[in-house]
Order: sequence, then C-alpha cells, then structure tokens
Amino acid sequence: MSFDTKFWQNQRVVVTGGAGFLGSFVVEKLEARGVQQIFVPRSKNYDLRTLEAIQRLLTDTQPTMVIHMAARVGGIGANREHPADFFYDNLMMGTQLFHECWRANIEKFVALGTVCAYPKFTPVPFHEADLWNGYPEETNAPYGLAKKMMLVQSQTYREQYNFNSIFLLPVNLYGPRDNFDLETSHVIPALIRKCLEAKNRQDKSLVAWGDGSPTREFLYVEDAAEGILLSAEHFNESDPVNLGSAFEISIKDLLELIARLTGFSGEIVWDTTKPNGQPRRKLDTSRAKTKFGFESQISFEEGLKRTIEWYVQILNIIPI
Repeated sequence: MSFDTKFWQNQRVVVTGGAGFLGSFVVEKLEARGVQQIFVPRSKNYDLRTLEAIQRLLTDTQPTMVIHMAARVGGIGANREHPADFFYDNLMMGTQLFHECWRANIEKFVALGTVCAYPKFTPVPFHEADLWNGYPEETNAPYGLAKKMMLVQSQTYREQYNFNSIFLLPVNLYGPRDNFDLETSHVIPALIRKCLEAKNRQDKSLVAWGDGSPTREFLYVEDAAEGILLSAEHFNESDPVNLGSAFEISIKDLLELIARLTGFSGEIVWDTTKPNGQPRRKLDTSRAKTKFGFESQISFEEGLKRTIEWYVQILNIIPI
C-alpha cells in the first residue's frame, strides 16, 4: 500500500523518541511525505515521565497527531539490573502522555508497544490474540507490561471516549544508527561489535550468552518506520497489530552469519551460565498486511550488511 500524501497535509506531528534509533527514520519518512510541522521533544527540555512536561509539550506544539516511541530500553543485562526503572519510566511516559493527548483532543495517538509484552511461552507464530495468555519472559516483563498498558488504555479510551488511538507491536529491530553500547545494546549490534573487535584483535574465540538455541525475528528499522506511518494513515482501530518480517532465525545461526559477514573466523564459545531469554519469537504478521498493507521489504542478510557497513564507517574501522 503506497503512502497517502493528502493525509499528511496540515498535520502537526509530535514524535517522542524521534531523535532515537527508530524515531530518526520515522522523522525522515514524515519529511518525505511532505509533513512541514514535526516536533521532536528532547528529554532535557521535556521529561516525559512528569505530568508538567507533558502538558507543556502539548501546549507548546499543538499537535494533531502524537507518535509515541520514547522508551527506556536495553538488552537482557540492563533489564535484569534495573527492572523497577524500566517499569516505572515506561509506564509513566505512556500512561500520562496518552491521557493528556485525550484531554487535549489530539486527533490520533500512535502507541509503540513491544514484542516483550507477549507471554513467555506463546505459540509460534505469535498472534495478537495470544497477548494475554500468560506472563512475559521474566527478564523483560517489567518493560513489556509497562508498554502493554497502552493497549488497555487504547481500548478503554476508544470505548468510553471514542478516542482514536492505535497500538503496534514491533518485533526486535536492527539497522544503521542502532545502539552498539555493549552494556545496553540488543543482540544484533552487540554481536556485530563483538565480532569486529574480536577480528581486529585477532582473537581465537568469542564468548556468547546462553546456548544459541533461542530463535528471534528481526525487522529492519526502515521497514518498521514505514509500517508505523502506513498504520497512522490507514488504521483506526484499537486491536493490537504486530509489525515484523515473519523471518525466524536461531541465535546460533545469527551469530554464525554475523561472523561470516564481519570476517571473524575464530571459535564461538557459548556461556550457558548466562540466560537465553524467551525460547522462541516469531510473529504472525497477517493483520498488518490486511489492515494497512504492510510487508517488510529488506531481506535479513541485506539488512545485516547495511548495518555492519554503517557501523564500520562510523567508527572508522578498517573496512572488512
């Protein structure tokens, strides 16, 4: 489904998290659609955990649409060390911003949830109807549940107030501009960095967490940004919608692929004292295709190549 230029005429769009990884691509795609009034709040000026900052943001910008992507995020290690922070910060940002947008008569609220909201043992592929059939994987549960409350809010505010909001569930994202800090990064940037550094040091081995058996689905960041804007244009229901690629790969196969693409030829050692995380993760993406015509376009290997090339260029590492 192609984008609708007329829809975006005269829109004033607040993009929380718009300076971040996914948000920066959403902003670029809004600009490509001809949106003239895009406001990206920065945390130093608008701490979205506080009611005063949210109210001031909406007063200052007078948006017709809010796309809420701001979040406190991190990998397994960060979630294990700061579960209360991940719960509180994400809950406060989402719940209060949502409520104030309703009070301000914003025309549409686009809420970004997370695949971490799904139960730990969800049948594969994950279908939106399975969201409430169990507790999320423990290390990600505080974050996942905090984001999931926006789904409840979307459904109840539509029922009681007829407030137009939607709730999207993107799978794990990757691509250029991702976070490569090993303390807080997700699996793909972490493995890319580890492989490149091990190669440059000429290490004979590389240690990876878990046993490599869990599977994951990944969505290239530009595809995700396109899916978000297609949903903003064409979707006006509060049923949750998965955003994914429908491609599943084991962590073992993922690391071997990244090692090949980065040129690391050493041994991979699995540290089974570290957690695996959720056993399998793959989404049913049919609702997004049916409701607003979204399908991912970038193949996984091509997306990895682009991500590695970007990281090498940014760090001025010897080309691989």
